[in-house]
Amino acid sequence: MNDRRPVRIVVADDQQVVRAGFAALLDTQPDLTVVGTAADGAEAVRICARCDPDVVLMDVRMPTVDGIEATARITAAAGDRDRPRVLMLTTFDLDEHVYDALSAGASGFLLKDAAAEQLFDAVRVVAAGQALLAPAVTRRLIDEFARLRPRARPTGTADPRSVLTPRETDVLRLVAEGLSNAEIAARLVVSEETVKTHVSRVLAKLGLRDRTQAVVSAYESGLVVPRTGR
Repeated sequence: MNDRRPVRIVVADDQQVVRAGFAALLDTQPDLTVVGTAADGAEAVRICARCDPDVVLMDVRMPTVDGIEATARITAAAGDRDRPRVLMLTTFDLDEHVYDALSAGASGFLLKDAAAEQLFDAVRVVAAGQALLAPAVTRRLIDEFARLRPRARPTGTADPRSVLTPRETDVLRLVAEGLSNAEIAARLVVSEETVKTHVSRVLAKLGLRDRTQAVVSAYESGLVVPRTGR
């Protein structure tokens, strides 16, 4: 990756074999480097404070402090900074905790049995803050859990409809559907660069870290209504 520094990663999982396996795989890539590993959420929080990673691979279920609580602590400590970004590791694609993880500040999720190339790509995508991971699966997850567990807009967050322009609102709806910038550009008949600008403005106006958080905001505010069927 030329003179750019490698993406710095922390791997948090209570199973030593899993931690070591992910770390070994990630360290085979010249643009990725593992700067720490953690056996539970509390240790992950401490290591992130010390090592300043770009991405945290975070298991959902861990003893002492689970991955959801650890994610909330890490993203809260980051404040206005847009990193570290948390990529949740889950065993099932309909894991009941995924929606909670996204609401806590996670930037995406990855199945533990993903192939090595999927792992590498996922870390790079999350580090860049460019897109949702596995859009079709992510849409299904968010639809399902927003439908089953509707919740009020979090206190202190902006209602998208009160602060966004009509075009920005359209873009947010399409982001929430899982569309890429290129797909949104085609749908709205504008350039991809224009879409990028709109997405950046949406994130800035709503005080959001990335596209995944924009999706959560769109559902929680009622801007997007979850589908009730497949």
